[in-house]
Amino acid sequence: MKLPVLLMTLILSPFACGITPESSDTGAASRIEEQRANLAKATENAGFGPQSPRHIGDVRGENPIRFSTALSFSEMNLCNIHFHKNAEHAGGEFTQYAGDGDGHGFQSGYVYTGKLTTKERAPVQSAACPSAHDALQSGDTIEVHYVFSSAQVTPGPTLGACLSETNINPQLQVEAQVFVLVNDEEALDFTDLTAIETESGYQQAPNIPIDTGTPIAYAGSTTGPSYNEAGSPLQVSWSVRPSVGKVNIGSVAQWCEGNVFNEDHAHGVRNLVVNTKLLSPIEH
Repeated sequence: MKLPVLLMTLILSPFACGITPESSDTGAASRIEEQRANLAKATENAGFGPQSPRHIGDVRGENPIRFSTALSFSEMNLCNIHFHKNAEHAGGEFTQYAGDGDGHGFQSGYVYTGKLTTKERAPVQSAACPSAHDALQSGDTIEVHYVFSSAQVTPGPTLGACLSETNINPQLQVEAQVFVLVNDEEALDFTDLTAIETESGYQQAPNIPIDTGTPIAYAGSTTGPSYNEAGSPLQVSWSVRPSVGKVNIGSVAQWCEGNVFNEDHAHGVRNLVVNTKLLSPIEH
């Protein structure tokens, strides 16, 4: 597709007073705070809409930009699936801060706060989905983004798959689900969770979990660490489930070896957005 480079390379997916994440050490903490200060400066009076990710348990938001909530995802086309190592959002069963990481979105974010059995935590011989930054092991947390578009598109790599030559400004909806990876073949199968079917003429992911709590819906943006110090210009309707599912790490490794999205590793996370001027109010 002939699309603007900016739009083709965007990845979904990172308070003036409010929740502040824990810090692992003074040096790293100052780096994260510096990034937040730069984000505030870059977005001040610039017209950016509400940003993501956020703490889904805090309903406060002062951003004045409003946009129409996307259609139900069942009336949109699935265009992309990808995941981040550690949850980008905080809340529910993923409130434990992983640390400040490398300052570029890796080894940061939030992790599952529940308990795993010794068997579930047992390391696998070969870590899953290796990359230059990291790999996945039993006990790790991932946040999966099922991205839907109002454009007439089919599933494919990156956010570019959500746009078309006839519609480069579609409504975007992300169904977010956090999983913990376990060494258990009886756990959820990631290939099933990411299966694609056509339903009523729409590209769908029919096996998105429906037993992980009532999703928290809010208006936000695309995510990813490239937006740690810059505002995301794209408007996204989010739906984040508060409970965590257990998925077989072997099935995640298998998916990374080949899928229609060309995803073979976990993405980094955007710093949690805590500036209420950059957040929409959550309305229940």
